[in-house]
Amino acid sequence: MVGVRATTEDLKKLVDDFGRRVVAPRVAEYDRDEFIPREILDQMAELGFYGGTVSEKWGGAGLDHQTFSVLIQEISKYDHILGVLMSMPSALVGAGIEAFGTDEQRESYLAPLARGEIFGGAGVTEPQSGSDVAGMQTRYEKKNDRFIINGAKTWISNLDIASFFVTFATIDKSKRHGGISAFIVPRDTPGVSVQPFKNKLGFRPISTGDLFLDGVELGPEHLLGEEGKGFAIAMTAVERGRLAVASRAVGMAQACLDDSVTYAKERIVFGQPIAEFQMIKKKIADMAVEIVAARLLVQLCAERMDAGDRARKESSMAKMFASDVAQRAATEAVQIQGANGVSGDNRVSRMYRDSKVFQLVEGSNEIHRLLISDYEMGYRK
Repeated sequence: MVGVRATTEDLKKLVDDFGRRVVAPRVAEYDRDEFIPREILDQMAELGFYGGTVSEKWGGAGLDHQTFSVLIQEISKYDHILGVLMSMPSALVGAGIEAFGTDEQRESYLAPLARGEIFGGAGVTEPQSGSDVAGMQTRYEKKNDRFIINGAKTWISNLDIASFFVTFATIDKSKRHGGISAFIVPRDTPGVSVQPFKNKLGFRPISTGDLFLDGVELGPEHLLGEEGKGFAIAMTAVERGRLAVASRAVGMAQACLDDSVTYAKERIVFGQPIAEFQMIKKKIADMAVEIVAARLLVQLCAERMDAGDRARKESSMAKMFASDVAQRAATEAVQIQGANGVSGDNRVSRMYRDSKVFQLVEGSNEIHRLLISDYEMGYRK
């Protein structure tokens, strides 16, 4: 089982074995069905795959961010959506609870999340305010010690299996960041409803869509952190989420390279393997170099986090570059395989569809280029 006492190499082998035996034979089918079989999720829980960086005190594995990233990369060679679920207790859903929540909130939500007993979702993105978190439209008002939330979030994951959502609302839009508070919203709270999107371009196995909050009433025990400090909670989760996205992209890009090398050696054209053609060699070489570079950027981001530092610039760099690399690697993998790469049963066709979405989630790459430029010029700290 995943835990701090096993070596990174042992854990990597454990995840790889699970991917080959359990995931690889089924992923094409459940990608078409847009639904992950629950028994796969349960087996991951038995192996401790959800523990990640969460403290052992709260049911986690207590891994460092570098090991966490390596394991996400490994499972993502087979299905990066499972990497999403592995990352959530340590990132988008659980990071804010661990860093800012009360012990009661950690016990009720984080611990079972890290053990894989329940799942959660994170409601940040809105129809009119994606990357501009401070511009969110979801409002809350206070009545005595109660919080009343009204609004909508979009492109929220785990709509089918989440027991709760960590979400954000503002009491006064004019306050921008200072008006935002974070809340833990149980799924069965009156006024909570969801509308999944179907037939998405990519990321098909995970249920994603709209989360509606219509007069949702919460007590003080559901306020996460201090009132008005929600933006800091969101950014803590988002930075770790970007590390996870970058790690998933690297894993998927590596799978594209692996499949390209195998196919190029086996495919015979004009009496020789296409691996002998100079143009194919160039494609393979470019993919290999870019993947190593992306992996090193991801490692740098993880090292900063392990040192206890904020990784604003590094997480943007890693997410942006790794997702661009994944998109180029998937494009070349399909090109190398030709008509074979178009087949729906071929994983490079699935990775080609998914690779485009990687450039959009956790902040579009255009946004990250702006952020990185601002950090370099000193406009952001």
